[in-house]
Amino acid sequence: MKSTVIAGIVLAAAAGFAGAQGAYKREVPAALAKKAKITEDVAAKAAMARVPKGEIQTVELEEEKGKLIYSYDIKVPGKTGIDEVGVSALTGKVVAYSHETPADEKKEAAADAKPAAKKAGKTP
Repeated sequence: MKSTVIAGIVLAAAAGFAGAQGAYKREVPAALAKKAKITEDVAAKAAMARVPKGEIQTVELEEEKGKLIYSYDIKVPGKTGIDEVGVSALTGKVVAYSHETPADEKKEAAADAKPAAKKAGKTP
């Protein structure tokens, strides 16, 4: 009986993690995903271990300085800004962590908008 209850708790916890973390935006290009040695799900668990009270908002798989990285934006309830966690797509280890204030996020969004505007033939 005890083992059944414990198994149920473990399954409920795992389902809760998958359900709570399943609805975020993913930008994982197929060409880069083929190069990854770990799955995005495994990387998400590593990111959440670094920011356990947060909720993943987005993930991007990208090459940064020659390294393949899953980059997670994680929102922590009651805290302003976003925690950004980088997880190696080859080892599954957390390789970067930073906290972006709302002002930092605004600057990053403006910087990201410039290349997109150039591609569209517009200047911001």
